[in-house]
Amino acid sequence: MNIVRFARLRSGLTQKELAARAGISQPALARIEAGRVVPRIDTIQRLLFHCGMSLEAIPRAGAGIDRSTIRKMLALTPEQRLQLAAKEARNLSALRPNRS
Repeated sequence: MNIVRFARLRSGLTQKELAARAGISQPALARIEAGRVVPRIDTIQRLLFHCGMSLEAIPRAGAGIDRSTIRKMLALTPEQRLQLAAKEARNLSALRPNRS
């Protein structure tokens, strides 16, 4: 579903009401919601604002992640993974200060 349409329906506004608030024509809003035109970002922000929502840029899940370590771990057998986990646990314990 189109984000503008979703926001409009969620806010309980008609196309005519949202268009009037945002300063565009109802037919223009209908074209945006139908996907027949691609609006500018500022138009989308204005429409969402009048629906009580905002447009936010957030990182995509998994973007910027080095997957080489994950691939190496997946290539190990379960037994090898367990041995590695035990080794890493010993290394972490050695870093912890004595609590005497």
